[in-house]
Amino acid sequence: MAYVITDSCIKDALCVDVCPVDCIHPKKDEPQFEAATQMFVNPAECIDCGACVPVCPVSAIFALDDLPEKWASFAQKNAEYFGR
Repeated sequence: MAYVITDSCIKDALCVDVCPVDCIHPKKDEPQFEAATQMFVNPAECIDCGACVPVCPVSAIFALDDLPEKWASFAQKNAEYFGR
């Protein structure tokens, strides 16, 4: 079960700083950062540690199993960002 970032993300990148496996992108130093509307979790690299959840100031990150129905499409959007 990977974590999913939804469109309420404000791109503060606090989640990037705490992720132990570097699975959240784009980072501020990546060319895609400015154009991206939110951050994304790579489901193939996420180790389900949950470190990103408590640092998100807008509660935009959910475990896949806890993803509210209104944001269900964001599981696919996160995967598609990484070409999955």
